[in-house]
Amino acid sequence: MKSFPVGELKSHFSEVLEYVKNGEKVGILFGKNKKTIAMIVPVPQKTDSKRKIGILDGKVKISFAKDFSISEEEFLSI
Repeated sequence: MKSFPVGELKSHFSEVLEYVKNGEKVGILFGKNKKTIAMIVPVPQKTDSKRKIGILDGKVKISFAKDFSISEEEFLSI
């Protein structure tokens, strides 16, 4: 990860955007100690792939209230 102090960030902003465009994260340093206070990260690109079914299989538990009931026809019409 590249990091730039605020002053350098201003003068090299086009360069910073190129790093981000290429998928890198860029830290913004501030203060005497040059602490990272923020990051510029690339926006995730949408993919045309469909969402995987069953991605949470075995990771979550679903339970219904005892008084909950719905017929298959009602479920399919939702």
